[in-house]
Amino acid sequence: MREFDVVIVGGGHNGLVAAAYLARAGLRVRLLERLAHLGGAAVSAQAFDGVDVRLSRYSYLVSLLPPRIVKELDAPVRLARRNFSSYTPDPGTGGRSGLLIGSDGNNTFGSIGAAADEQAFAEFYRRCRLVTQRLWPTLIEPLCTRDQARRLVHECGDREAAATWHAMIDEPIGRAITAGVGNDVVRGVIATDALIGTFAGMADPSLTQNICFLYHVLGGGTGDWDVPVGGMGAVTSALAAAAIRHGAEMTTSADVFAIDPNGAVRYRRADEEHLIRGRFVLSGVTPAVLARLLGEAEPALAPGAQVKVNMVLRRLPRLRDAETTPEQAFAGTFHANETWTQLETAHSQAIAGQLPDPLPCEAYCHSLSDRSILSAGLRDSDTQTMTVFGLHTPHSVFGAHDPDALRTRLTEAVLKSLNSLLAEPIQDLLMTDAHGRQCIETTTTLDLQRTLQMTRGNIFHGALSWPFVEDGEPLDTPARRWGVATQHERILMCGAGARRGGAVSGIGGHNAAMAVLASLR
Repeated sequence: MREFDVVIVGGGHNGLVAAAYLARAGLRVRLLERLAHLGGAAVSAQAFDGVDVRLSRYSYLVSLLPPRIVKELDAPVRLARRNFSSYTPDPGTGGRSGLLIGSDGNNTFGSIGAAADEQAFAEFYRRCRLVTQRLWPTLIEPLCTRDQARRLVHECGDREAAATWHAMIDEPIGRAITAGVGNDVVRGVIATDALIGTFAGMADPSLTQNICFLYHVLGGGTGDWDVPVGGMGAVTSALAAAAIRHGAEMTTSADVFAIDPNGAVRYRRADEEHLIRGRFVLSGVTPAVLARLLGEAEPALAPGAQVKVNMVLRRLPRLRDAETTPEQAFAGTFHANETWTQLETAHSQAIAGQLPDPLPCEAYCHSLSDRSILSAGLRDSDTQTMTVFGLHTPHSVFGAHDPDALRTRLTEAVLKSLNSLLAEPIQDLLMTDAHGRQCIETTTTLDLQRTLQMTRGNIFHGALSWPFVEDGEPLDTPARRWGVATQHERILMCGAGARRGGAVSGIGGHNAAMAVLASLR
């Protein structure tokens, strides 16, 4: 039996970050990945035969990856800034007008009759930054308590900062949104940040939506979302190369089937069983999967709530809005049927077991910001990739007895929602693959559970948590101080299931590595 300082279970981007940091510190590190490739959800793939396009198959944008991690690991991750933040066609006009929000302040609030909200919209996010700019650096530091975090935000002595903390942290974020802006479309643009991947209403007393909102506006302290140049697989490749360069051992096609609290890890590879042991075991799998590997009762995790559709188009679809070009509309986030009223109605419909109609959707075109994901032969053409997320679609509500029927039903709902606001059916623009099939791929929460073992299809490995602990919560061990503790001293969380996990951030991996190093001092 081979002995290691650290065995990492799961080769997603967080596992790779942890491996790189620990190997860089001189520890013996072995990483085990069940699939034949590294990256987990942060991968690129040629999804359609004969169509030379590398799609970011699951995750697709980067906001929460601290530059410090990239610098310290010497990982050449490149990000591109989008020229436009978002475009929202107004469903009230059938998409003949819309709200374009540019990264340079070039906005069109007046086109939807919301001129009075333009300054209020900017003020809303300015106030948010009073909180996020203070909290952002703490994500790769030992955890602070709620009171410490609050006092950190209040340090500027500004009553406005205190009021914003209360609005974002203490009460449903929906109240601040409705008090801040009045237009239904504008309210919806803000509200979507609280809902991606989260099954909640804007007035939910659990504040699940608040936590989701905080993470969506927290990155860099500003909430900017950037495009990974080369696709999400390029991020994984850079992190994997860093880990290997520092000496970490990587084993793919390694199906871990048992973990012992004493550090023993059993896995199958090529029909052979193997046993290795680590002084520490880092888990990049969901808390439910880890419990199963330990032979313990699985915790109940929150359901995932999104459907993702990848497409390759011959060109961008035409809009009904003559004042906005397709290049502007799809360079940022294209919001389809995501007014405040539509989002709340969709949640109510889903709670009642009905597929939302229209389905709130968000789309964007990676290829408008980064042509490198297209082959040389396609870069000079009008070819574009499009990624669409549909909200409020957990398979736990709509049933999982027929995965193919569920996938078809959700695909049709996404296309119907987009087409209700476009000047032409988007399916007419789909490229075809080598077999004459349309280039469209749909991933449901059930697919995520089956292919990536994301319990209940939750992209966050369960409900997100605040980036601080409650007052009085024990912080008496390195694992607890870094937010990666389990019930077992030698087993730590290092993936999205860690506190401050979720999204493509590397924060879970970094913090698990710091906890291990602190324990060894």
